[in-house]
Amino acid sequence: MSEPITDFNTLGLAEPLLKAIIESGYTTPTPIQAQAIPLALQGNDLMAGAQTGTGKTAAFSLPILHTLLPLASSSTSPAKHPIRALVLAPTRELAIQVYDNIKTYAKHTPLRSLVVYGGVDIKTQTPALKNGVEILVATPGRLLDHVEQKTLSLSQVQFLVLDEADRMLDMGFMPDLKRILALLPKQRQNLMFSATFSDEIKKLADAFLNNPTLIEVARSNATNENVEQKAYLVNTDQKQRFLVQLLKQQATQQVIIFTKTKLSASKLARALERDQIPCSAIHGDKTQKERIEALDAFKAGAISALVATDVAARGLDITDLPLVINYEISTSPEDYVHRIGRTGRAGAKGIAISLIDEDETKYFDEIEKLIKKQVPKEKAVLAESGVPRSSSTRASTAPRTSVNPRSNMTTRKTGKSEDAWFQQPYQPSTDHASKQLPMKAQNNKRKVVAALLGGFGFKGSAAAVTASPKKQAGKGRKPEPVESNTSTSEALPQS
Repeated sequence: MSEPITDFNTLGLAEPLLKAIIESGYTTPTPIQAQAIPLALQGNDLMAGAQTGTGKTAAFSLPILHTLLPLASSSTSPAKHPIRALVLAPTRELAIQVYDNIKTYAKHTPLRSLVVYGGVDIKTQTPALKNGVEILVATPGRLLDHVEQKTLSLSQVQFLVLDEADRMLDMGFMPDLKRILALLPKQRQNLMFSATFSDEIKKLADAFLNNPTLIEVARSNATNENVEQKAYLVNTDQKQRFLVQLLKQQATQQVIIFTKTKLSASKLARALERDQIPCSAIHGDKTQKERIEALDAFKAGAISALVATDVAARGLDITDLPLVINYEISTSPEDYVHRIGRTGRAGAKGIAISLIDEDETKYFDEIEKLIKKQVPKEKAVLAESGVPRSSSTRASTAPRTSVNPRSNMTTRKTGKSEDAWFQQPYQPSTDHASKQLPMKAQNNKRKVVAALLGGFGFKGSAAAVTASPKKQAGKGRKPEPVESNTSTSEALPQS
């Protein structure tokens, strides 16, 4: 058995790459890097599985950069910079993260790299493509957009990388992947990286990998041992209040809170803001600019909580993120692995908390079967005081009432007022008000009503009302309509 690799210098990487690695603060390769880099340098196809946050990006980008370095050119001619390596990622966030890492490792080389993704104007990406890039990171949909517009060529691709391949299948990218594979040269090196392996992933590997070497530095679908997992049993209508209580108790600077839907993410973010917790939401309905601004604000500490759907479970790389909370339990057990993989990265410690409603216990049972681990659970205890309730959370007790001594009105804490008269049994109307009026006043009242109704029953009154100066001025003109209390939506006839 060979000795484990404990130094990047022993991997045989080019000097410009080692210099960039040292400047980034890395000295010892992670287990996935130590196993994958030597095999990739030999030209082997790889099917690599590792826990999220263990350095998969460097495991495939460093050997690619090393192999392409002799072909690098300082020429400004686009023909000298064809796309030689294609990295496919399922989400915009992950694509940006991979690109940033590749750019960092290649900063002392002439190799060019670029990232393209949807959600932004495709015309802004075209000039850089026309100038030529050796390494292209892309989401599948936007890559095909460029292919259709003929702004790039994949005819000289030597490396294909599928990052988070399981997520691509979950998001329905299989048809796009087949179209892309048909555009690539058959002679190429393929590298597939994923945090989880399923039967579908193995079928995908059989479709485009050639005699791949399987690497698993940890049991498939395992969770990071650096992450402390725990769960609370809490009713759905109490989750929001208990979440606020947890956040105030943890007093953490940063936390990612996961929900199942875009709607619940937006609603929860607004509710936390009302509870004086600086927060923002990130999900599929947000524009790319909004998502980047939210991530930048979160990384800078301007906001302490980020509410996200599973679209953000892959690709978010927050340094030393201490806490992840599953506000809603995903129906996909694999998503749990990726959610809590946002914390405890690169050897750091982390905490993952799940809030489980009675209806979600069946989903969490599936999660425990997948990770082959029992997560400690306890019943949530809500503080009696000291934790302000969100304005959108309803109280579980009946509203208290108080009586105003100056009236017979009963005022409820709900903000509505109720007259005690409405609580009395029904009694026929005696029309006391009309009986108390003098006969003359009653007649005057009837005349006014009759006038408004067009004079029905009061001929003299009707004649007086319908007469108008315009009618007296000319016999051929129709009388002006009498204004009434009818709906304003009815149009008045024009004379």
